[in-house]
Amino acid sequence: MFQSKRRSWRMLLIALVTVLAFSVMAGCGKNASSGGKDTSKVIATYEGGEITENEFDREQRIVLALQPQMEQFMQMEDFRQYLVKQEIAYEYLEAKADEKTKEAGKKKAEEQFDLMKSSYGEENFKNMLDAQKVSEAEFKDYMVRIYTVMEGERQKISEDDVKKEFEATKQDYTTASVRHILINFTDPDGKERTEEETLKLAKEVKAKLDKGEDFAALAKQYSEDPGSKDNGGLYENVEVSNWVEAFKQAALTQPLNQIGDPVKTEYGYHIIRVESRTEKKFEDLTQEQKDMIQTTLASNKLDEFMAGDLEKKIIKKIDLPKVETSTGENGTGTDTNAGNGSNAGTDAGTNAGTEGSGNAGNTGTGSNTGNGAANNAGSNSGNTSK
Repeated sequence: MFQSKRRSWRMLLIALVTVLAFSVMAGCGKNASSGGKDTSKVIATYEGGEITENEFDREQRIVLALQPQMEQFMQMEDFRQYLVKQEIAYEYLEAKADEKTKEAGKKKAEEQFDLMKSSYGEENFKNMLDAQKVSEAEFKDYMVRIYTVMEGERQKISEDDVKKEFEATKQDYTTASVRHILINFTDPDGKERTEEETLKLAKEVKAKLDKGEDFAALAKQYSEDPGSKDNGGLYENVEVSNWVEAFKQAALTQPLNQIGDPVKTEYGYHIIRVESRTEKKFEDLTQEQKDMIQTTLASNKLDEFMAGDLEKKIIKKIDLPKVETSTGENGTGTDTNAGNGSNAGTDAGTNAGTEGSGNAGNTGTGSNTGNGAANNAGSNSGNTSK
């Protein structure tokens, strides 16, 4: 469905944590699964604790198990700085949580762990962890820590906070039934069209509609959106927030049952007819939607904490191992010195904002982990799709 939008590595990492916290475990404690005393170098110190090289390495491998396409970012200094600060934040806040919060976080983690494992299938789940040499115990510890912290942040969000956020963003919860025909910037044979060519074809299709030809029949004939063309171009009762901005605005503002001028998005030109539009009130929201708002606000609070008190008061020192590049006969590779064993020559062309497989499914693959977790939770983690 023309869902929005590409994100930076930072937004992907925040989304990863949010999705896991909302969607995706026995033993707690940072060294519960380390298999012995950690004697590796201390690379970060903070009020009440420290992070060792081995712990940071494990954090990287767990992130890569969940989001393999982020491997290229493990070579970037600003990403690694953010990742270690995030690790500090979660360890610090977990230690500060009271027993009630810890129990609630652990319970949610345990409930969702089985769902996640079931969603992948036991063998696929094991392969996902094995690929990064992550044990199930290490993965569970990570999940418990995230759930505990997010539960603590969620407890700070009142129902009034959720209502205020809904009122500020309530147009995003409007649902619309929209029939459209997409003329892509690339033809069915993969040949690129110029913007002028694309718009000319879109106007020709609109002219046929203006003369009274059947929308559904023309959608099947001309639309290049495989997610809707066989349904006569129809997306029915969809929250408008799922669509990219220009398409969303057309769905919100175009007069009902009138064919608008072609609307340009990054995919091409759309000829749109809005057939119905329903605004929601707070009391119309499902509990799942309210929980999603609460989780989003909790994630925002955590982000504010990381940019504020964590940076200014809590972190004492960070001394990450250097990312070293070396040139061999096979080209340039990268070594983080953290011993994670990942492919140093990873393809830098990997796009962190890869488009996920949406209903229209025009492009891309996205992260299986992120999609699986989001499906379990019924949440929208914001993967881009057509």
